[in-house]
Amino acid sequence: MTAPIAAIIEQDAATITNYMTSYFASLSGPASQLHEAMAYGALNGGKRVRASLTLSAARLALAQQEKAVDEASLQPAIIAAAALEFIHAYSLIHDDLPAMDDADTRRGKPSAHIAFDEATAILAGDALQTEAFLLLTNDALPVAVSHQLIRLLASASGAAGMAGGQMRDLQADEAARQGKPFTAAETEEMQAMKTGALIAAAPVMGAVAVGGAAGLQDDLYQFAAPLGLAFQIADDLLDVTQDGAALGKPAGRDKDQGKASFVDFYGLGGAQEFAEKLMNDSLSALAPYGDGADELHQIAHFVINRSH
Repeated sequence: MTAPIAAIIEQDAATITNYMTSYFASLSGPASQLHEAMAYGALNGGKRVRASLTLSAARLALAQQEKAVDEASLQPAIIAAAALEFIHAYSLIHDDLPAMDDADTRRGKPSAHIAFDEATAILAGDALQTEAFLLLTNDALPVAVSHQLIRLLASASGAAGMAGGQMRDLQADEAARQGKPFTAAETEEMQAMKTGALIAAAPVMGAVAVGGAAGLQDDLYQFAAPLGLAFQIADDLLDVTQDGAALGKPAGRDKDQGKASFVDFYGLGGAQEFAEKLMNDSLSALAPYGDGADELHQIAHFVINRSH
């Protein structure tokens, strides 16, 4: 029987956090303040859902190959998950900057530009981004696997993915100020890029890292793409139903800044129904794997039912 999903995510988070902690401890050179700021941004808590998606998909891929699932066999996926978390951490550091969302807190702690200074925060984000790709050149990864992982992460985080979605988010702010707010379709496209792209890449990277079959990689993408949008809808719901103490960041900020959310378009009930439909779409992609995909099923439920 599969362990409760909260325990699985907690264990995966600890695994990745330990790996990242060791990585930061290995950094040397005179730029110690930069190293400290990088670690501050990357180790500042978080659910590590992307990492758990990566590791859960790797466990499924190993089982499909009838291989042992242990720390050694999962090591390539651990490296891939850490790279994803580096990219996610960099995006949050930059997202909190005064030029972006101008948020003073993140996960209940001062944002990186408050804890350090704005220039250090920018450089910490820059360094985390480049270190993510350095991670994927690890000798533990075959060259062909390394190449595929780099392509997946670059596509998910670049102009067609997260960074492009962040640009569209800024354009949405300007459109709202001009009285021409984004439509529901434009907002869905933006969030599929900004939030959804990294989530969609996470389980695919897990399967690639451990030699999962191409068909499984395709099915995992079909699972994770709608899940990424459901994750954002859940965030929008939490932004209006939870307080800042529960979220670890200012609540209601999107509404205060005039950002359109799925709650604005569909209402609380409608947004919840949309998230559930997306989750059902996700789960159908994994139907061929039966109980073997139970962990991923549980993560999908966790994504739309989480409290923070």
